[in-house]
Amino acid sequence: MIARLVYNVPIFGWMLKEAVQGSQTAKVLFLINCALIWLLAIATFGYPAIIIPALVLVPAVFVVLILITMG
Repeated sequence: MIARLVYNVPIFGWMLKEAVQGSQTAKVLFLINCALIWLLAIATFGYPAIIIPALVLVPAVFVVLILITMG
């Protein structure tokens, strides 16, 4: 149900659906498109486009570090 909701998002949804269900080439092109969108955001917004993804990933890395240290 959530996948269907995400797949209905214009542009990003069909790219994600093709990356999940498509060939290896589609997966690589999806990653390239995500990197290019991020570079475009950096060119448009500057420094915040670099910092905000890093701040969003802090909790995920924190959880990974806890899981590693738990053994």
